[in-house]
Amino acid sequence: MATKPTAGKLAGLQAVSDARGVIAAAAMDQRGSLQKSIATSRGGTASDKDLETFKVLVTKVLTRYASAILLDPEYGLAATRVRNSAGLLLAYEKTGYDAATPGRLPDLLDHWSVRRLKEAGADCIKVLLYYSPLEESSVNDVKHAFIERIGDECIAHDIPFFLETVGYDVESAGEKSLAYAKKKPTVVSGSMAEFGKTRYAVDVLKVEVPVEMSFVEGTASYKGEKAYTRAEAVQFFQDAAGMTDKPFIYLSAGVSNPVFIETLQLAAESGTRFNGVLCGRATWKDGIDVYAKQGEHAFEDWLNTQGVENIQNVNKALQAATPWYTKFGATSYDQLR
Repeated sequence: MATKPTAGKLAGLQAVSDARGVIAAAAMDQRGSLQKSIATSRGGTASDKDLETFKVLVTKVLTRYASAILLDPEYGLAATRVRNSAGLLLAYEKTGYDAATPGRLPDLLDHWSVRRLKEAGADCIKVLLYYSPLEESSVNDVKHAFIERIGDECIAHDIPFFLETVGYDVESAGEKSLAYAKKKPTVVSGSMAEFGKTRYAVDVLKVEVPVEMSFVEGTASYKGEKAYTRAEAVQFFQDAAGMTDKPFIYLSAGVSNPVFIETLQLAAESGTRFNGVLCGRATWKDGIDVYAKQGEHAFEDWLNTQGVENIQNVNKALQAATPWYTKFGATSYDQLR
C-alpha cells in the first residue's frame, strides 16, 4: 500500500480529480510537435501566438468536461486563466530531446522551478521522461538521479509530482514496429516498477498502456500483424499494474479517439485499478487542420462539437477507473485528511 500523502499533496491531488476521485484530465502541454503540426497543415509557418491561441481555445472548451488541464508555462499561461475552475498541472521539462545525444536525456525549463510553477498556480507538477529499462545502465542512472532531484524538490514545496514515462526503442527499429511492440510490455512494466520506488517520491505515474493496440489480434485497432493475442494483451495490462502500488493514469500517446477508447475498454476488461487519464491528442488532434486552414473561430466551433464528443467518449470509458485514494487504503478522500 502506498504511503499516505502530506496535506499539500492531498490538496493537489483533490484539485485535479473529479467528484469520484478519478483524474479525468485533459493534456495541452505539447509545444514543438504542435507547432510543427500546425505549420505542416498550413503549408507555411506557425508562430508562438498560434500555440498560445490554440491552447486557450482547447482549455476554454474542454475544461468544462475535464477535472484538470495540463499546460506548459512557456505558451500556456494565458490558457490557465480560462480553465473553468479545473485543476492545473504544469509541465516542468523542456519539449523534445537532443537527438544528437544518445539516450534521450531529459532537461528542465531554464527559467522555471517547482517554486515558480507553484507560484504560477500549479496544483501539481508534471515531468516527462523518455525511459527504457533496456537502455544502458549508465544512461538510466543519469535519469534516475534526475527524477530523484525533482521528487525532492516537490517534497520541499509539498506539491504532487506526476511522472510521465514514455518508452522508446533502444535498438532504433522504431516505436511503431512489430519488434518494439513485442518489447513494449517489458518497457512499460519495468518503468512502472522502477519509478514506483519510494526514493523517487513520485505521487502519480502517468504511463503508456503496455501494448501497441494495432498489434493486438481481435481488436478493432488491429492492422493484421500480430504481436499479442487479446488474452495476452489483457495479461500484460494486469502485469504492468501489478508493478506498483502508486496511483497511475494512462496517457493517450497520440492515438485517435476511437483507438484510445478501445484501449481504455481493454484496460477495463483486464480489471486493472487505473486511476484516470491525462488525455491530449485523442481529443483535439483532428482539429489542428481546422485551426491551421480555417482559423480560430472554426476551430472553436469544431471543439464545441467534435472535441466535446471526443472528451465525453473518454469520460464514459473512465467509468471503469477507480479513485486514486483507494491506493492508500481509503474509501474516501476525507479518510486521508
